[in-house]
Amino acid sequence: MSSRTVVTVVSAIACALVVHSNVAGWSQGRGGRGAEAGQGGQTATAYLLKPARVFDGEAMREGWAVVVRGQRIQAAGPAASVTAPAGAETIDLPGATLMPGLIEAHSHVLLHPYNETPWNDQVAHELLGVRIARATNHLRATLEAGFTTIRDLGTEGAGYADVGLKQAVNQGIIPGPRMLVTTLAIVATGTYAPKGYPAEWNVPQGAEEANGNDLIRVVRDQAGKGADWIKVYGDYRAGPNGQTMATFSQEEMNLIVSTAKSIGRPVAVHSSTPEGMRRAILAGAETIEHGDGGTPEVFQLMKEKGVALCPTLAAGHATSQYSGWRPGTDPEPQGVQRKRQSFKAALDAGVTIASGSDVGVFTHGEESRELELMVAYGMAPIEVLKSATSVDARVLHMENQIGKVTQGLQADLLAVDGDPTKDMSVLKKVKLVMKAGTVVKR
Repeated sequence: MSSRTVVTVVSAIACALVVHSNVAGWSQGRGGRGAEAGQGGQTATAYLLKPARVFDGEAMREGWAVVVRGQRIQAAGPAASVTAPAGAETIDLPGATLMPGLIEAHSHVLLHPYNETPWNDQVAHELLGVRIARATNHLRATLEAGFTTIRDLGTEGAGYADVGLKQAVNQGIIPGPRMLVTTLAIVATGTYAPKGYPAEWNVPQGAEEANGNDLIRVVRDQAGKGADWIKVYGDYRAGPNGQTMATFSQEEMNLIVSTAKSIGRPVAVHSSTPEGMRRAILAGAETIEHGDGGTPEVFQLMKEKGVALCPTLAAGHATSQYSGWRPGTDPEPQGVQRKRQSFKAALDAGVTIASGSDVGVFTHGEESRELELMVAYGMAPIEVLKSATSVDARVLHMENQIGKVTQGLQADLLAVDGDPTKDMSVLKKVKLVMKAGTVVKR
C-alpha cells in the first residue's frame, strides 16, 4: 500500500468515527443504544414482542408473540404458548407485522445515486475517504430501513474498502447490517470502465482485470484479502459498437468457479445476455445478477441447475427516471418493458428469485423499492417476503443464522405498521428494527 493510500484510509477512518459520534451510544455488544438504553445505559437482555401478526419467513401467523433473549430468538408462536423470562421488556406493536430482518442480496454501499454523480465520476474523481464516509451513512440508512444483512457486490474502484467497513460494523465502530463482501470484482481485460480517456493512458478500472490462467491468482487473492463471494462480470458492453457481449470464454468461467469453490467461495455473475448467462450457469455460478435478456430456455437451465436470479428491478426503474421517464404518465421505456418480460419468464420457469436491488444506483435506505416492484411485475406478495428473508438466507448460505422467526436463530427482526401482503409499501413504515437482539430503531 502506498503512503498516499495509507493517508487516505486514515482520513476515511476519521470520517467514520465522526459519523459514529453522532449515533449516540449505538453499538452491538457494547451496551449503549441511545434512546433504547435502559437504567445505567445497559441494553435489556430479553424482550417480549407482541405484534398483530408475525411473518416467520414462510407464512403469516396471526396472534403470535416472540421472545428474544440475548442475541437470539428464544421462542416464537401463539401468544398464549409463549412465556417471557423474568425481567423481559415487553414491546407492544399493535397493528404491526413482525418479520425477519430483510436481506439485500445486491448492494453497492460505496456508490450513491447516479443522478447525483455519474458512475464514471464517482470512480474516477471521488476520494476514497469521501466514498467511505458516504458508505458509513449508507450502512446506517440501510439498517434503519430494516435490512439487517447485505451482500455487497463490488467496491467499484474503492479497492478493499468493503472489507474494512465490514470489520467496522462487526466491531461496533459504526452501525450497519452484517455484510458479505466481494471486494474488487473480476472483469475481462479491456471490457469495463471508466472509459473516455486517451488510449495511451493507463486508467484504473472499477474492477480487477484478469484473463486465462491468471484468473486463478486473482480469485485466490481476492478471497485471501477478505472476499466472502467472488463477483464476476460475465458480459459487458465490449462489442465493436458497444454491444453487450459475453466476455469470458466457457473455459475461463469454468476456471473462475472451480477455483472459487475449491476455497469455499460461491460465485455471483453479472450477466444480461443469454450467452453470458448460459456460460455462468454451466460453470456452476450460484447467482445470476440482472438477467435482463434472459430467455425461457436460459431460465429453464437455471431452474435445472439450481441457480438463483437476483433481478435488480429497481435499478433500471431508477435510471430510466434519471433519463426523464415519468412512471404513471409516460409509456414504459423499452428497458423497463424488457425487464418485466424477463422477470415473468423467470417466474414462469420456477427460478429461485433472490431479492436484490442494485442499491447505490438509487438511494440507500430505499431498498424496499425492489420488493414493491417484484409485486408490480407479477410475483405474489408472500413469495416476495420469502425472497427477501428465508430464500435470500438460503441462497447466501446463512439459513442456519438468519431469515426466519424461529427459535435459535439470530434475533434480526423488523416490525412495520400494517400488513405487507396487502400493501408492500408499508415496509417503509418502520416501527422497530432489531439486529442480533439489540434494538437499533424504535
